[in-house]
Amino acid sequence: MLFNQLLLNGIIAGSIYALIAIGFTVIYRTVKFFNLAHGIVYTAGAYFAYTLTISLHLNIILSFFLSIFFAALLGIAIDRCVYYPLRRKSASNMIFLLASFGVFIFLQNLIQLIYGAQILTIRTGPVKEGHHFLGAVITDIQILILVVSSLLLVILWMFIKKSKLGKAMRAVSDDPIAASVVGINPERIIMTSFAIGSALAGAAGILISYETNIEPTMGFSAILKGIIASIIGGIGSIPGAVLGAFFLGLAENLGIWKISAGWKDAIAFAILIIFLLIRPWGFLGVRTEKKSL
Repeated sequence: MLFNQLLLNGIIAGSIYALIAIGFTVIYRTVKFFNLAHGIVYTAGAYFAYTLTISLHLNIILSFFLSIFFAALLGIAIDRCVYYPLRRKSASNMIFLLASFGVFIFLQNLIQLIYGAQILTIRTGPVKEGHHFLGAVITDIQILILVVSSLLLVILWMFIKKSKLGKAMRAVSDDPIAASVVGINPERIIMTSFAIGSALAGAAGILISYETNIEPTMGFSAILKGIIASIIGGIGSIPGAVLGAFFLGLAENLGIWKISAGWKDAIAFAILIIFLLIRPWGFLGVRTEKKSL
């Protein structure tokens, strides 16, 4: 049944969007600007996996965890090399936004220089028939995407709520000055946020690379979907980012029921405009911060 298939596709897309949106939100909560470079970390995760799996012939499980680790390191490097000097100079949010866009363009061109502009794939071996479930078809890779993304979301939620470091991240997000007074190092927390957020973006890129082809420009669409999902759910809200991501994934896939699949991005932007015009706060009532871009 077509409806069931579109519904399943929407849930799978939403699980990928959720990883991107939550990673974006974790970083946003601590630095309070839109980190557009988050999209290129997503792309880099896919290319890390390609290099380790195809070029170096590592086990796919080992390459998955190593690629996540490298994505986290890339996020930390971006913060330490680009954003940290700007924070020391008390740069405005507009400067941070432009810097993040510059990082995105630079790294995207670097990836294209190294790997070329051609489309690459990690998938090897024969194509297997999917499993039939309630009138829809789901592949082994799609099951893997759902399981891994769900586990990562649960682990992150438990980490933020239960761990000492997660509580410190929330404290810095609420008031970095007060957090520093009680002995929390804001810069250490910012670095941790970039590591976690970038790891999630890298994981999303790796998972999607197992199902589709990869190319240097794939991060632009990903960061747009992550930002839109975050805005729909309420900027700065992790549960809202999850709800916004799944809402966006379902709306896109159900929206192409009667029109071409090429209109997915247009549907996403239409949803964003409608939410901003009708209800400028997310599902959970978290308003966007006026000081942030």
